[in-house]
This record gives sequence, structure tokens and C-alpha cells, in this order.
Amino acid sequence: MAFDRALIDRVVDDVVGRRREVELVVAGLAASRHVLFEGPPGTGKSTLLRALADHGGLELFFVEGNAELTPARLAGHFDPALVLSKGYEPEVFVDGPLVAALRAGALLYIEEINRVPEETLNLLVTVMSEGELTVPRLGRIPAAEGFAMVAAMNPFDAVGTARISGAIYDRVCRVSVGYQDQAHEEAIVVREAPAADGALIARAVRVVRASREHSDIRIGSSVRGAIDLVLLHQELAKLRDPGEVDLVGVDAARTALSGRIRLRESCSRSPEEVVDELWAAAGESPADGGDGEGGDPGKA
Repeated sequence: MAFDRALIDRVVDDVVGRRREVELVVAGLAASRHVLFEGPPGTGKSTLLRALADHGGLELFFVEGNAELTPARLAGHFDPALVLSKGYEPEVFVDGPLVAALRAGALLYIEEINRVPEETLNLLVTVMSEGELTVPRLGRIPAAEGFAMVAAMNPFDAVGTARISGAIYDRVCRVSVGYQDQAHEEAIVVREAPAADGALIARAVRVVRASREHSDIRIGSSVRGAIDLVLLHQELAKLRDPGEVDLVGVDAARTALSGRIRLRESCSRSPEEVVDELWAAAGESPADGGDGEGGDPGKA
């Protein structure tokens, strides 16, 4: 396939506000390099790569990084039942995603690579350095043309993660992926909720963006929180009696965001209380300090 501007143009039509990142990834793959996305969740890392694979006609093997990803699950294993009858023959080996990608010259995408055990990561070091993998009793498996590894990690969530070794960093080109600006995040919500009111979308995006800067919040919400807030608001408004409409906005915000934000240990308030504050503040017009939606923080 051609890693060119035409491919970039097709990909950015599907990935809002990510032209620079798309260009960097395409350049990396064109140079036969491995790539590491590093950034918070909800910033479109997986979406970008899937769009690139779709538009570029690339086969993509997806691997979810977690503590259960053993070397055998990543590389593959001999089928025990067939080994008893046929022995360790190549045809009884069950390819894992790594070996399958090597044979096919495909992209291997490892999500949350910093959750992968160190012994499993050691397989990747050899593959990235030598372009091949040696499996006991199976032999050497060279990487077919086009093979590349793309990985992603969230540096802000320490639960269940480990530091990525210098050996990995030394073999990848790192692409930092931050949050999009407000206009792009609003465009993402519009794409997911095209029938929603524009004022509601703008307010929802203001809420999630403010959550990333709030003094009581350690980790704020991604744009997914704004999408869920808007969709919940639309459905909840249909279910509530007219006299209950004042609580639609704040209830939608609590439900969409209270589980997404992570409060600092020193904070004595509940997530719902912090979300209430964010929702009320986001209703104030930046221009005049008044409520942009009629003066009641519970309305949207």
C-alpha cells in the first residue's frame, strides 16, 4: 500500500482533529518503524489506527494488554491434544496474534502495553530488534514485509501498570496524543449525537474539559463523558414529566461523569458533588458570567 498524502486525507475524515498524529504514524510506518502512542484514554488512539488500517487495506491484529497476556497467549502454542498424536509438528502450532501478524506482514496493535507482564514484553524486544521470533520446537519465524507493531499506553493511570523499560522505548517512535481542543471535541460529540441541541453539546464539552483542570480531580473525563452526558440527557428528557425537567441536566452529568473522574485523596467531597459544581459552572456564559441556558444550573 502507499503511505502517502491521499491516505492521510482519507484517515483524517474519520478522526477529528488528529491530522498531525496521523501524519506522524504514517511516516513511521513508511519508514518501517514501530510506533508507541502515549496519552490519556478517550483521545482516539485506537480509532486512529483502525481508520488507518481500514483505509490503507492493512490487516490488523488487536491485542488487549493486561496481566493475563502470557508469552504463549501472545505468540501462540502447540495444541496439547494434537501433540499427543502427531508430536511437535508445525501444523499443530496455534498461532497467537504476534506470530499471525509476523506471517501476514500485518500490524500488531497492543493496547495498554504498560499492563503487559515483563516476560511477555521481552518477546517484543526481540521482534522489534531482529524482525523475527524464534519459538522452541517450531523454529524461526521471520517478519513478512509490512509487519509493524503499534502500541498504546495511558501514562496517567497507575493501577495495574508498570514502567515501560528503556529497551522498549529505544525501539519505538513515540507519538504523544493529547486532548483535542474544544471545537474538535464538540465536533466529536456532534458526530455521535447529531440530533442534540448545540448549546447542550457545548456545555457538556465545557464540563469534561473543566474536569481535567479542577483542583479536586486527579484524572478528568475524556470526550466520551460528554458524549454519554448528551445522549443520556436526550433520553432522560423524554422520560421525565415537565415538572422534573430542571434535574435532567444534573442527573445526566452525574451518571455520565461521576464514575469517570478520579478525585484526589485529599478531597472530602463525593464525585457527585464535584460533578454538580462542574455542571453549574459550565452553564455560565463565558461572555457575561450569566447562565447560558436560562439561569438554572439544573437545566440544559
